[in-house]
Amino acid sequence: MRDLRLVKVTFHGFDGERHRGKLVVHRWFAREIAGVFHRLWRRDFPIRRMRLVDFYGAEDKVSMRHDNTSAFNCRWRGGVCCTWSQHAYGKAIDVNPVENPWVGSWGVAPPNGAAYADRSKKRKGMIFRHDRVWWAFHAVGWEWGGTWNSSQDYQHFSANGR
Repeated sequence: MRDLRLVKVTFHGFDGERHRGKLVVHRWFAREIAGVFHRLWRRDFPIRRMRLVDFYGAEDKVSMRHDNTSAFNCRWRGGVCCTWSQHAYGKAIDVNPVENPWVGSWGVAPPNGAAYADRSKKRKGMIFRHDRVWWAFHAVGWEWGGTWNSSQDYQHFSANGR
């Protein structure tokens, strides 16, 4: 726990209003992540909501279904024992999970993000390679799950690409 830091950020909501949110990230990245979200604020990128996963009982599926942008969550990678997710270390962030679902041969997560699995239609809150969100994370060395081979995790950014 001593390696984690609470980062408070301002973001544009889907309602066009200014909102405050919180993310818990690894201390090595706290300042950089604050900068990433400051860049997204300046570039008017909309975020649906940003609450700590504790608000959702630390249940990733519930947080994603509510389109919650989040970072730290002490959980297994892909929800399967016994490899820790990068989220468990505060080294990964999921942005607008409904608009940027995780898509694989097994289906779409969250299920209410299925309409956004087709990436040919650009809509509010979606992330694409070389867009303002991709560049903001890329500038601090974080990699995007939208380019993975076995599945595409369009919401996911991490310090090590996993």
